[in-house]
Amino acid sequence: PSPPGEESRSLDSLESFSNLHSCCPSSSELNSDADEAVVAGASSGGPVPEPEGDRPAAGSQLLSASKERFPGQSVYHIKWVRWKEENTPVITQNENGPCPLLAIMNVLLLAWKIKLPPMMEIITAEQLMEYLGDYILDAKPKEISEIQRLNYEQNMSDAMAILHKLQTGLDVNVKFTGVRVFEYTPECIVFDLLDIPLYHGWLVDPQVADIVKAVGNCSYNQLVEKIISCKQSDNSELVSEGFVAEQFLNNTATQLTYHGLCELTSAVQEGELCVFFRNNHFSTMTKYKGQLYLLVTDQGFLTEEKVVWESLHNVDGDGNFCDSEFHLRPPSDPETVYRGQQDQIDQDYLMALSLQQEQQNQEINWEQIPEGISDLELAKKLQEEEDRRASQYYQEQEQAAAQVQQVQGAASPASARQSGSNERKRKEPREKEREKEKNSCVLL
Repeated sequence: PSPPGEESRSLDSLESFSNLHSCCPSSSELNSDADEAVVAGASSGGPVPEPEGDRPAAGSQLLSASKERFPGQSVYHIKWVRWKEENTPVITQNENGPCPLLAIMNVLLLAWKIKLPPMMEIITAEQLMEYLGDYILDAKPKEISEIQRLNYEQNMSDAMAILHKLQTGLDVNVKFTGVRVFEYTPECIVFDLLDIPLYHGWLVDPQVADIVKAVGNCSYNQLVEKIISCKQSDNSELVSEGFVAEQFLNNTATQLTYHGLCELTSAVQEGELCVFFRNNHFSTMTKYKGQLYLLVTDQGFLTEEKVVWESLHNVDGDGNFCDSEFHLRPPSDPETVYRGQQDQIDQDYLMALSLQQEQQNQEINWEQIPEGISDLELAKKLQEEEDRRASQYYQEQEQAAAQVQQVQGAASPASARQSGSNERKRKEPREKEREKEKNSCVLL
């Protein structure tokens, strides 16, 4: 419970969301700005998009008009889908990156806990924060004890301090023992306050004893620190344990294991709306007839009204697209699929793979080897360098052999001509001797 002076302060700070109406644009203002842009285009002789016929052109013009009107603000397109026989908005993502605000808002929108004006086409991040703040105020429990009230207000105060991070990213630190097990951070309060389950699927298979022992009950950050510490240890058992833990992180770089996928399928309730964390990205997830689905929020699918969900049935990320009723619905434009999937690939994962590849291709710099390195680690580095040099040596030998064959092939016609000339020179004396013997007389 917070001190008495903090109670009113937390409530005042939370109620400040109501003041966002004065600084944030409303949907009518955004749409009116788009209409003005269309009218201006018509008066200047430019092309005017039809209201319903050219939806992508209207969307792009609407987005450009809103960005000019509200510079520096993140603007998101809204995709309206038919969800459980009701027209429901979905906030799409125009840039790749961790944005838990969209995942949380889409959960509340699909649950009809927050409603947007009908046919609203774009919305700013500030407006999303406004809707979220109003919901937190309205969701405050009414009939609770004094201790529960103080605890709730303290949670609201803590959540207020990190709400701005929802637009960029949250510090979420997974543990490898359960799909809902995270290291406690202030960021987790937001999900508890909104009563939105947060899941992940990066689990250790309990049947692999050595990995279970190496990882233990560590969170991701703790495991990284443990690997660094084990590498610098003189104990060979600790060095081996650190190597096993590092191999686990490398082999599960997608941050989803098949054991974790099975546990996810079992833990998520049928029809539950939740948030799924993977590769520093937050996605809206649900379960339908025992199958997990992720909400498709990439802006590339804005005009694909039938593409709403993507199945999560393997760790590779190649799911099947479905409509709002979970029927298979491939997109009309295949290029949109590849472009959309490529945009969703986490940039941190690609950077990690790039750094790993560069590290493998680098030569050992003996001056940069830390002092006190273990014999096992030093032996590994020496073996890697030896393998690299051996491969380079064999490549050079093959190139040299190929050059020799080319030189011999070029010289073979001349040598053939020379050998033919010598053969003719040897044949000429023998023919002259035979002619002389034929013409000579023999006296008996």
